[in-house]
Amino acid sequence: MDDETGAAASSPAQRKAAAERIDDAHASGQRLIDSLTRLWDGVVEASTMTNIDDEHDPEGATVAFERAQLRDMLSQARADLDDLDRAAERVRTGAYWVCERCGGPIAPERLAARPTATVCITCANKATR
Repeated sequence: MDDETGAAASSPAQRKAAAERIDDAHASGQRLIDSLTRLWDGVVEASTMTNIDDEHDPEGATVAFERAQLRDMLSQARADLDDLDRAAERVRTGAYWVCERCGGPIAPERLAARPTATVCITCANKATR
Protein backbone atom coordinates (compact mmCIF):
# COMPACT_ATOMS: atom_id res chain seq x y z
CA MET A 1 0.00 0.00 0.00
CA ASP A 2 1.34 3.47 -0.80
CA ASP A 3 0.46 6.86 0.71
CA GLU A 4 -2.30 7.40 -1.85
CA THR A 5 -4.17 4.32 -0.67
CA GLY A 6 -3.99 5.12 3.01
CA ALA A 7 -0.67 3.69 4.25
CA ALA A 8 -0.03 6.92 6.14
CA ALA A 9 -3.36 6.47 7.90
CA SER A 10 -2.22 3.17 9.36
CA SER A 11 1.02 4.38 10.90
CA PRO A 12 1.47 3.75 14.63
CA ALA A 13 0.66 7.41 15.35
CA GLN A 14 -2.52 7.23 13.28
CA ARG A 15 -3.53 3.96 14.94
CA LYS A 16 -3.06 5.54 18.35
CA ALA A 17 -5.01 8.66 17.37
CA ALA A 18 -7.86 6.57 15.93
CA ALA A 19 -7.97 4.36 19.02
CA GLU A 20 -8.09 7.44 21.26
CA ARG A 21 -10.92 9.00 19.19
CA ILE A 22 -12.87 5.76 19.40
CA ASP A 23 -12.21 5.41 23.14
CA ASP A 24 -13.37 9.00 23.73
CA ALA A 25 -16.53 8.42 21.70
CA HIS A 26 -17.13 5.16 23.56
CA ALA A 27 -16.79 6.89 26.94
CA SER A 28 -19.18 9.62 25.79
CA GLY A 29 -21.66 7.00 24.57
CA GLN A 30 -21.45 5.17 27.89
CA ARG A 31 -22.15 8.42 29.76
CA LEU A 32 -25.18 8.95 27.52
CA ILE A 33 -26.44 5.45 28.25
CA ASP A 34 -25.97 6.00 31.98
CA SER A 35 -27.90 9.27 31.79
CA LEU A 36 -30.72 7.79 29.69
CA THR A 37 -30.93 4.83 32.06
CA ARG A 38 -31.38 7.19 35.00
CA LEU A 39 -34.13 9.01 33.09
CA TRP A 40 -35.74 5.68 32.21
CA ASP A 41 -35.67 4.58 35.84
CA GLY A 42 -37.23 7.91 36.85
CA VAL A 43 -40.04 7.62 34.33
CA VAL A 44 -40.75 4.02 35.31
CA GLU A 45 -40.69 4.90 39.02
CA ALA A 46 -42.97 7.89 38.50
CA SER A 47 -45.44 5.83 36.52
CA THR A 48 -45.59 3.14 39.22
CA MET A 49 -46.35 5.73 41.89
CA THR A 50 -49.38 7.03 40.07
CA ASN A 51 -52.54 5.38 38.88
CA ILE A 52 -52.14 6.18 35.20
CA ASP A 53 -54.39 4.48 32.73
CA ASP A 54 -52.55 5.07 29.47
CA GLU A 55 -55.59 4.20 27.45
CA HIS A 56 -58.00 6.65 29.04
CA ASP A 57 -55.92 9.32 30.73
CA PRO A 58 -54.81 12.14 28.43
CA GLU A 59 -51.55 12.38 30.39
CA GLY A 60 -51.05 8.64 30.07
CA ALA A 61 -50.11 8.95 26.43
CA THR A 62 -47.32 11.34 27.43
CA VAL A 63 -45.85 8.80 29.86
CA ALA A 64 -46.08 6.04 27.27
CA PHE A 65 -44.49 8.32 24.67
CA GLU A 66 -41.65 9.23 27.05
CA ARG A 67 -40.99 5.57 27.78
CA ALA A 68 -40.97 4.67 24.09
CA GLN A 69 -38.73 7.60 23.25
CA LEU A 70 -36.25 6.75 26.01
CA ARG A 71 -36.31 3.06 25.04
CA ASP A 72 -35.48 3.94 21.43
CA MET A 73 -32.74 6.38 22.46
CA LEU A 74 -31.18 3.72 24.71
CA SER A 75 -31.35 1.18 21.91
CA GLN A 76 -29.63 3.56 19.50
CA ALA A 77 -26.94 4.48 22.05
CA ARG A 78 -26.20 0.79 22.63
CA ALA A 79 -26.01 0.17 18.88
CA ASP A 80 -23.59 3.11 18.60
CA LEU A 81 -21.37 1.51 21.26
CA ASP A 82 -21.42 -1.75 19.29
CA ASP A 83 -20.34 0.18 16.18
CA LEU A 84 -17.50 1.75 18.16
CA ASP A 85 -16.41 -1.67 19.40
CA ARG A 86 -16.30 -2.88 15.79
CA ALA A 87 -14.31 0.22 14.81
CA ALA A 88 -11.79 -0.47 17.59
CA GLU A 89 -11.40 -4.01 16.29
CA ARG A 90 -10.87 -2.66 12.75
CA VAL A 91 -8.09 -0.43 14.11
CA ARG A 92 -6.46 -3.44 15.78
CA THR A 93 -6.59 -5.50 12.58
CA GLY A 94 -5.56 -2.64 10.29
CA ALA A 95 -8.83 -2.76 8.34
CA TYR A 96 -10.01 0.59 9.76
CA TRP A 97 -8.72 2.61 6.82
CA VAL A 98 -10.03 0.26 4.11
CA CYS A 99 -13.50 0.56 2.57
CA GLU A 100 -15.57 -2.57 3.15
CA ARG A 101 -17.27 -2.19 -0.24
CA CYS A 102 -14.59 -1.27 -2.76
CA GLY A 103 -11.39 -2.03 -0.85
CA GLY A 104 -10.10 1.49 -1.43
CA PRO A 105 -8.92 3.88 1.27
CA ILE A 106 -11.22 5.69 3.68
CA ALA A 107 -10.00 9.27 4.01
CA PRO A 108 -8.56 10.09 7.45
CA GLU A 109 -10.78 13.19 7.52
CA ARG A 110 -13.87 11.00 7.14
CA LEU A 111 -12.74 8.74 9.96
CA ALA A 112 -11.95 11.75 12.14
CA ALA A 113 -15.47 13.07 11.60
CA ARG A 114 -17.16 9.67 11.80
CA PRO A 115 -15.01 7.10 13.61
CA THR A 116 -17.46 4.28 12.86
CA ALA A 117 -17.38 4.75 9.09
CA THR A 118 -16.75 1.50 7.25
CA VAL A 119 -17.00 2.76 3.68
CA CYS A 120 -15.28 5.51 1.74
CA ILE A 121 -17.23 8.65 0.84
CA THR A 122 -17.67 7.49 -2.78
CA CYS A 123 -19.34 4.25 -1.70
CA ALA A 124 -21.38 6.08 0.95
CA ASN A 125 -22.66 8.49 -1.69
CA LYS A 126 -23.59 5.59 -4.00
CA ALA A 127 -25.59 3.99 -1.20
CA THR A 128 -27.70 7.12 -0.65
CA ARG A 129 -28.81 7.45 -4.26
